[in-house]
Amino acid sequence: MNNIKSTFTIKDLENISGIKAHTIRIWEKRYNLLSPERTDTNIRYYSSENLQKLLNVVLLNKNNIKISKIAEMSDDTIILKARELAFKMAVNDEALNSFKLAMFQFDKTLFNNAYNRLLKRKTFREIFKDVFVPLLNHIGLLWQTDTLLPAHEHFISNLITQKIQINTEKLEYSNNKSEVSYVLFLPENEIHELGLMYLNYELMLRGYDTIYLGQSLPLNNLEHFFKSKSKICFVTFMTVQPYDDKVEEYFLEIEEILKGTNHEFLAIGIKAMLVEEVKFKENIKVYSSIKAFLDQFE
Repeated sequence: MNNIKSTFTIKDLENISGIKAHTIRIWEKRYNLLSPERTDTNIRYYSSENLQKLLNVVLLNKNNIKISKIAEMSDDTIILKARELAFKMAVNDEALNSFKLAMFQFDKTLFNNAYNRLLKRKTFREIFKDVFVPLLNHIGLLWQTDTLLPAHEHFISNLITQKIQINTEKLEYSNNKSEVSYVLFLPENEIHELGLMYLNYELMLRGYDTIYLGQSLPLNNLEHFFKSKSKICFVTFMTVQPYDDKVEEYFLEIEEILKGTNHEFLAIGIKAMLVEEVKFKENIKVYSSIKAFLDQFE
């Protein structure tokens, strides 16, 4: 399985590291920092070791160590200096690099080691906000530039999911009761579940009752909750569904269902923001991000 992505083009290196291909070539020619190989047709490609070295070089350079000085270091020294720097001040950058490498190499041990190092410095909430969110945003960019395969995204998403589930399970037996219950679900054919899972954790942490229903749920499956006499806040994420031309229709259907109840419908994500300017008669609100949603509780 490690062979799925063991070689990289210079464009891949640019997308993953954030350093322009032109700059990478200069570092390569002037300082001999990387040693690409060539295909039979004379096209350069880079190994996983090249990628790891580049990420460490970038980490050191971003923290005011000149490229000329880095070039004088051995490979082992670059790794050591990068780790030392991570423990002192750049823990987020080092962790992001480790998670990227873990993703491309399908290395769960590397992922867990990096995560455990973070836990010595940060809470789980800080890790999610400071490291996992930037990582997931970067993965989205890598998708757009065709740098990674679905297998990579699924692998890293499942590892992050495990961490959310472990931390959520710790809250399961707190027996907190609240006047309002939150029912969390994704629209039909929507499968991007990480944000919703983390939001469930945050709501439970605040002492709210939650009912987590997960991905791809048709509205008629919620009929039991719509009929409830107790107040319910329905929470959903809209990343790819409904389609743009169906979003307002979806909300209007929700509005009709909510009529005569005291329930609320709260939607988060880029699709939800398509109806930001629509004035709904019922309790419907949209938020651009998890942070924007959680700000209401502060």
